[in-house]
Amino acid sequence: MADDKTKRDFRDRNRVAVDEDYEVEHFARENGITPEQVRELIKATGNDRDALTAAAKQLKTVLQGGPLTG
Repeated sequence: MADDKTKRDFRDRNRVAVDEDYEVEHFARENGITPEQVRELIKATGNDRDALTAAAKQLKTVLQGGPLTG
């Protein structure tokens, strides 16, 4: 059966919902960090997906012994 194109999904894909465990866990897996680290990044940077991705990349670099950039 084909998808019903009249039903639209208005969820905001540009944000990570901190209160939805599956979204936090998915973002954590995508970025190689823990769900708790994702929650801490959301507290620090907000829930914008692009900003979180950049912050997660920076966090991974620091955790791996790389330089802190800002």
